[in-house]
Amino acid sequence: MSREPETTFARRFSSEDASAKTWAEAEDRLKKAELYWLSTVRGDGRPHVTPLIAVWLDESMFFCTGSDERKNKNLLENPHCVLTTGCDTLNEGFDIVLEGDAVRVTDRTKLQLLADAYLAKYGKTWVFEVEDAVFRHEGSKALVYEIAPITAFGFGKGEFSQTRWRFDH
Repeated sequence: MSREPETTFARRFSSEDASAKTWAEAEDRLKKAELYWLSTVRGDGRPHVTPLIAVWLDESMFFCTGSDERKNKNLLENPHCVLTTGCDTLNEGFDIVLEGDAVRVTDRTKLQLLADAYLAKYGKTWVFEVEDAVFRHEGSKALVYEIAPITAFGFGKGEFSQTRWRFDH
């Protein structure tokens, strides 16, 4: 069952004939994208952005990181983050910006579902074993995070459009 967000179309940032994108279109983009960019904030307020792989499952985005990586250190101090995906062209495509809080996933059943989702999406390069509330990959441990969307934005290109979705929690 999908949470249906409140949809707002920003006419002033959109082409004359453009219309709001549906949340279903945004979800499809989030599911199919191969690369995402995670933005977090360091303790001193400076931004940090890094590319990563992720999966969409149960109406949330999931990603993993090492415990000593900058994004994890930032999230321990401030869970607010932004995850984006899209393409690097001006006149075609559909970009998504998803805002939310990153929450650690430790449930073994959920982690196994996510490991299976990574394998299905990315293939044998990304096989994760579930062990002690983390993923194990090639001898390293990775913490898993969930971002349930609070607000998301969709930017249609070519026929430019800006749509905002807000979610009740």
